[in-house]
Amino acid sequence: MITQIRGKLVEKNPTYAVVDCNGVGYLMNISLNTFSSLPNDENVLLYTHLSIREDAHTLYGFSTKMEREVFLLLISVSGVGPSIARTMLSSMTSEEVQQAIASENVKLIQSVKGIGAKTAQRVIVDLKDKVLKTFELGEVSVIQNNTNKEEALSALEVLGFVRKQADKVIGEILKETPEASVEKLIKQALKKL
Repeated sequence: MITQIRGKLVEKNPTYAVVDCNGVGYLMNISLNTFSSLPNDENVLLYTHLSIREDAHTLYGFSTKMEREVFLLLISVSGVGPSIARTMLSSMTSEEVQQAIASENVKLIQSVKGIGAKTAQRVIVDLKDKVLKTFELGEVSVIQNNTNKEEALSALEVLGFVRKQADKVIGEILKETPEASVEKLIKQALKKL
């Protein structure tokens, strides 16, 4: 129905944003990740999902298409509603959610407020194949769900490299040396980027 809204950001807070589009203000529920990526009162483009229930029509806004796709996958699981999906995307990035599902990290998914053990397992069972197929996660990234990789990626991003390229290079390095330290990952990645 409404797939995106472009307009002037009128108001933002950690749970919602209001975008003025040709004189009409759209209130969108957002995650903390979207909140942190929004500028102050500039023109913005938010990808949206309209949730229609008997008692409410609720608009959800996302800074990236990837975040919206993960949100839609999450709400397709029985027992996971829009508010739990939004909470999950507030406590983890969309990439972290994908990694948690792909690596069957029940504890990480269960750490989200509102998700119990059964729901966490259902999320993994229902979405693992879809996540692996849709987002083309390699087996290495599934196995190597470690903090060294994330720290190295963050450092490379700060140095100005594109995350997607850096992720691919670090993935190749981890295939050769799975136990590489953060420093080693960064040094080898700098040679290949």
